[in-house]
Amino acid sequence: MSDHFQIPIHLENVSAVYHLPNERIFSIKEYVIRMLKRQVSYNKLVALDRINLQVGKGEVFGVIGRNGAGKSTLLKIISRVLPPVEGRIRVTGRVAPLLGLGAGFNPELTGKENIFLNGAIMCLTKNEIEDRIEKIIEFSELGDFIDAPLRTYSTGMVARLGFSVATALNPDILIIDEILSVGDENFKIKSYERILEYKDKGLTIMLVSHNLNVIEALCDRVMWIDKGQVQMISNPVEVVQAYRADFSKQKTAALSN
Repeated sequence: MSDHFQIPIHLENVSAVYHLPNERIFSIKEYVIRMLKRQVSYNKLVALDRINLQVGKGEVFGVIGRNGAGKSTLLKIISRVLPPVEGRIRVTGRVAPLLGLGAGFNPELTGKENIFLNGAIMCLTKNEIEDRIEKIIEFSELGDFIDAPLRTYSTGMVARLGFSVATALNPDILIIDEILSVGDENFKIKSYERILEYKDKGLTIMLVSHNLNVIEALCDRVMWIDKGQVQMISNPVEVVQAYRADFSKQKTAALSN
């Protein structure tokens, strides 16, 4: 088998940049007027700086870092939600991104209707979705709530539905951004067990989490990212240990000042 299929996620010198207005703008109308008058100035924020990364087939790959480090931006680029400003990306296979609570869902539709919506987004036919829908509902443990509008769901219920849908639609790559940090403990355990089950089947998984215990338990390798730059890629124990040591160092320095 060629390397193209063995390495489903491959990034070469990938960078991402945000342009943030220097002044707060309160409406689209105000923004358009200022833009036409050339009165809008920006700060350039480098979210990712020349990232090189390969994630193998069947690998659970963790990403850790402080808030604003570039973790979510990285997952959005791999999911094709955001384009990079430079670099090359190769992603092979069907991607199921869980990039946040409610992402890809319509709050006015019922849980069941949102299952069909997500299936259609992933290019599944109606029959293919119908073949999976009972297992999705059963795994989500939503019961009669599956026929209620999503806007009536708690954050934990939305997370359960999102995870159940994404993992039941037979993706090749599953991308999870902190969504497993909400919900009850029993469902978290079920989710972790499904991740390990899918790993054994060859599914590639990228997982962002602030829960370092979960990262150590589930991941084969971990990347620590800070200010858009890779600090370290290695086994979970080494990376988490280095990250914790740096966090303690930064905290001590802040208190001394």
